[in-house]
Amino acid sequence: MSIYKPEGMLTDLPSNRQAFRSLAAMQEAAASGQILESRAIICDAGHNLIVDMGAWRGIIPRLESAIGIAEGSTRDIAIISRVNKPVCYKITGFTRTENGVTIPQLSRRAVQEDCLREYIKNLSPGDIIDARVTHLENFGCFVDIGCGISSLIPIDAISISRISHPRDRFHTGQDIKAVVRQVDPDGRVFLSHKELLGTWEQNAACFSPGETVAGIVRSVEDYGVFVELAPNLAGLAEPKEGIRAGQHASVYIKSLIPEKMKAKLIIVDAFEAAYQAPPTPYFLTEGHIDRWQYSPSCSERLIETVFSQH
Repeated sequence: MSIYKPEGMLTDLPSNRQAFRSLAAMQEAAASGQILESRAIICDAGHNLIVDMGAWRGIIPRLESAIGIAEGSTRDIAIISRVNKPVCYKITGFTRTENGVTIPQLSRRAVQEDCLREYIKNLSPGDIIDARVTHLENFGCFVDIGCGISSLIPIDAISISRISHPRDRFHTGQDIKAVVRQVDPDGRVFLSHKELLGTWEQNAACFSPGETVAGIVRSVEDYGVFVELAPNLAGLAEPKEGIRAGQHASVYIKSLIPEKMKAKLIIVDAFEAAYQAPPTPYFLTEGHIDRWQYSPSCSERLIETVFSQH
């Protein structure tokens, strides 16, 4: 299991908390190269990050705050936006002020360089990894895949059921799983997510014709209403007046047709609600996949993902 986790996953670990018990404990962490994590509380006028280390205040100098800052390929907003959020780092040394106050000197960049070299560049297409949602855009979901290094899940790779915006599926700070689509020589990682949410048959097996179940209206067309039963399973209901995308619904399942990958539905009721989203229904959470086939073998259409090394 990788030690290079998305930022925020180390803060509450006993090994992390113990490093701040005493100066000797911090010196030991520095000597061993331990990756530590705590909250950035200030970005000063020079864009140095001040970090809360319990009884101490550590400093991450601007050029040590992230890969690419020194070269200009990473903008300073990447530093400013870390305030009040967890940051990972190594202790590179200690300085003392004229008043005798010890200030740990820290490097986030060093941890990111290690993460790229020892973890990210060794990932292969089809590897399932941990990720943490950092922000959402119309076109996709940005995630931290390790030590503050970012990657994107495009909106059409989030789930089989179409959504209007990534916020329909995720929220900032959410811990999710992702699957690697590609890693380029520079260490940029391209991700997907829908392959972890089950095939048509796996999702359809959770439902039976004759049941009335919960759903979410995803789109309203002239010929019918698409209702999501699960992130990787949606069905078509007959047209009904007053229905809007985003509404919750109770739907009657008329039939499930694996040959056509169809679920025929009837909307019993549709309404506005703000229910808390259930946990993501992952069918795969770890390991590696070479090929994923969403469509049943009896289906006329083939929907699959082949994870290639090239």
